[in-house]
Amino acid sequence: MTNYQVIKTADELRRAIESISSQPVVGLDTETTELDPFTSRLRLIQLATPDRVFIVDFDAFVEGAADSDALAPLRRLLAAPRPIKIAHNAKFDAKFIKHNLGVDLGGLFDTLLASQLVGAGDIEERHGLETVAGRYLNESIDKSERLSNWNFELSEAQLEYAARDAAVLLPLREKLIERLKAESLIKCAQLEFECVNTVVDIELAGFFMHKDRWLEQLGIVEKRRVELAEQLQEVLAEESSQGSLFGGPQRNDINLDSHQQLTQALNRLGIPVPDSTRNWKLQPLAVEYPIIGTLLEYRTVQKALTSYGQNMIELINPVTKRLHADFRQIGAPTGRFACTNPNIQQVPHAVEYRRCFSGHPEGRRLIIADYSQIELRILAEFSGDRGFIDAFNSGADLHRVTAAQVFNASLDQVTKEQRDFAKRLNFGVVYGIGAQRFALMTGLSVSDAENVLRRYFTTYRGLDNYLREAASRAVSDRQARTASGRLVRFRYDENDRQQISMTQRNGKNTPIQGTSADILKRALRLMKDELRDTNAQIVNIIHDEIVVEADAGEAQEIAAKVERVMCAAGEEYLKTVPVKVETEIADEWVK
Repeated sequence: MTNYQVIKTADELRRAIESISSQPVVGLDTETTELDPFTSRLRLIQLATPDRVFIVDFDAFVEGAADSDALAPLRRLLAAPRPIKIAHNAKFDAKFIKHNLGVDLGGLFDTLLASQLVGAGDIEERHGLETVAGRYLNESIDKSERLSNWNFELSEAQLEYAARDAAVLLPLREKLIERLKAESLIKCAQLEFECVNTVVDIELAGFFMHKDRWLEQLGIVEKRRVELAEQLQEVLAEESSQGSLFGGPQRNDINLDSHQQLTQALNRLGIPVPDSTRNWKLQPLAVEYPIIGTLLEYRTVQKALTSYGQNMIELINPVTKRLHADFRQIGAPTGRFACTNPNIQQVPHAVEYRRCFSGHPEGRRLIIADYSQIELRILAEFSGDRGFIDAFNSGADLHRVTAAQVFNASLDQVTKEQRDFAKRLNFGVVYGIGAQRFALMTGLSVSDAENVLRRYFTTYRGLDNYLREAASRAVSDRQARTASGRLVRFRYDENDRQQISMTQRNGKNTPIQGTSADILKRALRLMKDELRDTNAQIVNIIHDEIVVEADAGEAQEIAAKVERVMCAAGEEYLKTVPVKVETEIADEWVK
């Protein structure tokens, strides 16, 4: 049994806070009636010391809770940098605390994020509290009360469960600190912990979407999907050997989502289908075979309807009338964010979709700020390639410079097509592209693609050396790190050439993409302070882009602050190349 005390009066709370305040660390957990802070209630706040867990029954203080003098000591404790608050998935607890008490959690240690960092990108590893406590403390936690009803009088079992969840965090932090130190992950952990409160703000702010515009766009897309499906069936479907009831041939439609049926149908037309009907493999055929272009467009609109259809409307919060997405800080092994419910990071770039998002209410504008070619700048920094670095420092267009080198032309002779080609080449190199993939992307033969890559790496020898070494290290060390020290481990079968090749590609890309994620998270932390006394709020983040909403009258000033902060974050990691941020102020999320 865990030693706990339920707090229901102002006097009990004051004495409990006095006792807790002298502690260096405290375990923190909350119990809520549901998962949405706007439509459910904060029921308990648990604060664990080594001797006792104090359980604050929020129902007892609910009258005027946000402004109540009785809760002032609790607010001061939660906001203070000490004691350190240990929470598992701190974002959830911090969100309810911010919404109900109006304070940011100070001095955070998140055991979920710490466990993910120690897991070093192992996508098979689970990080729920029950699993993590079992892994590091060899303790089992009974989570059966988690789904119980927290609305009414609480049972002994519920209170014991609540106390235990907070108490276990104290020894768990000690074990995780040992592992973070052993893996040299302290700096990276600090980066992640300091980002939590900004993510809380983003999720609470939400992003406004015009429901009527969205429905209008869905109607247009659905009509186009039907048109494209009919065009495809007209060409790809087989005619039945039997006539229809009304005479004439009968059409046997194919399943447009079936690889096997598509391959058979395309082969009947004499189209040389590769070993897969994935988009990137079919893309080079689109120029010669228009039906492939139609198929790719059909897939684009189909994906738009399934991923960004009616469900977006259903996810609009009934209280705020905004979309409140769930941002996972470590959504990929490289440290990139992931986003769900809904995934507003991957709303299609087309104006028709983006115009559905805007500042709200009227008089609010959006500041769209993104890092210019940040991954290429990171690659220049890491590789030390003089040509790459000089191109950025001169302010020249890197893609035009590359095109001039690859096509042996002067800068003023480079055509738009050549620049576009060089752009694909530059960004492809970041992802460890090989000749075969580049050939598929561009329609070149494999030998021509090899020649282009050879000329490219002759131009940028430092880049070539760095990428070769990064690939080799990934295979020999089975790991890679980002600039913050984030660790990603690789598993592969030494006898599987495909797995080795994949590890080499990941070894090239992980430090680049991961450092880009590091820079974004540092920018979010700095922006928290910069926007604190303004009316601006971050409403979306997309890898190297930050979208901020502000009053129209302050938009120019806020845009300058956002740009300055993003550059400052990048400059902490990049010392030899300039960091450039492009900002735009608009009524809608278009660029």
